[in-house]
Amino acid sequence: MKTPAAYNLLKVSSRAPHNVHKEEVERELRRIRQDLVELQERLYAENRRSVLVVLQGMDASGKDGLIRRVFSGINPQGVRVDAFKEPTDEELSHDFLWRIHRKTPGHGMIQVFNRSHYEDVLVTRVDNIIDDEEAQRRFEAINAFETLLQQAGTTILKFYLHVSEKEQRERLDERINDPSKQWKYDASDQGKASQWPQYRAMYEDVFAHCNPPTCPWILVPSDQNWYKAYVVASTLRHALLEMNPQYPKAKTERPK
Repeated sequence: MKTPAAYNLLKVSSRAPHNVHKEEVERELRRIRQDLVELQERLYAENRRSVLVVLQGMDASGKDGLIRRVFSGINPQGVRVDAFKEPTDEELSHDFLWRIHRKTPGHGMIQVFNRSHYEDVLVTRVDNIIDDEEAQRRFEAINAFETLLQQAGTTILKFYLHVSEKEQRERLDERINDPSKQWKYDASDQGKASQWPQYRAMYEDVFAHCNPPTCPWILVPSDQNWYKAYVVASTLRHALLEMNPQYPKAKTERPK
């Protein structure tokens, strides 16, 4: 796990460190999930602050599976997941952050974005929908938006799921050949895979412009699903422990 000090994804490993072992990590992940159950309950009961988990990554980086691995067992009343795909006509008639702001977490909630506002400075640039000047304006708007959320009591955790080009192609091939995964297949998948270098460059630009110390990007090696889930879960647990949410005291009134 690392924050992107040098913005070159070709130099960042997409696999777990050699001294990290799957069996040990999965045992630790089970313990972390137990901690998350209690911490989420305290956050929900306190009802004063919130957490936003942003998940970005190339196609087939495993965002859906990650959400299941990390959040299974947590009270669904306190966790919400929203996916941001191609904007609708209504969404396009507003500013690019309009559809995002409506989904930000309320007090006591953990909100997960499966893709996010960053799609509007990634896909839009690869597909030449916006130019560099507009992208710069959007970077500034995103930074201001995230600062606003933090000032309102939201802790933001931004994860880039770093999958190698080779692993991505293998996973996309599985969507064609594995009957249990064919429902995920989209005819545009292979075309997007061929744009891996362009997306890599756009992500590196995001890291360069939207990476403040108060809400940095975390690059998660994602070729191995077990390690990816561990990194995200342990980071979330650490953030919640630092927040240290507390159960509110009982409200008692003297009888009249």
